[in-house]
Amino acid sequence: MTRVLILGANGAIARLVREGLKTQTDIQLTLFLRNAKRITDIDPVKEKVIDGDVLDQATLDAAIVGQDIIYVNLGGKADQAAANIVTSMKHNVKRLIFITSIGIYDEVPGEFGEWNNRMIGKSLEPYRKSAAIIEKSALYYTILRPAWLTDKMKLITKQRKKGNRLKGLRFLAKVLLLMWLV
Repeated sequence: MTRVLILGANGAIARLVREGLKTQTDIQLTLFLRNAKRITDIDPVKEKVIDGDVLDQATLDAAIVGQDIIYVNLGGKADQAAANIVTSMKHNVKRLIFITSIGIYDEVPGEFGEWNNRMIGKSLEPYRKSAAIIEKSALYYTILRPAWLTDKMKLITKQRKKGNRLKGLRFLAKVLLLMWLV
């Protein structure tokens, strides 16, 4: 049984990830969010819910103990959250999947890159810091940097290593997220 903790479990993409993982017979989910009452369709056999804030180290520590994979889809103070998550993962949890955003490595060339920086450039800083914190850790991690997220069952993607320039926009479907998780 693989135990997956979803941090930010009520976000739109996190809900899609949860939906897909619930169909897997060998997955046990822990859903972590600031207001657990927002999730009303809990499967008590496959899921448990934790009401908490990732900025509360003690609550996060307790949630992470015993997990195999941590999936993170947060906004706001993502850099502070990343620092807490890396600290909490000292409880023998090694696999981290962290969603950031396209542009954190200034990898988007041309007009779209310029537009992206104008539109969301300032909000990328916490994600840049998050990636730096995670990269310095000893964790087995994946940092996803989607340009667009869609819940359509169409997969158009190209995997890029850090440092490679983006050659065109691709859509990251929930299928891709599920592939990374299982």
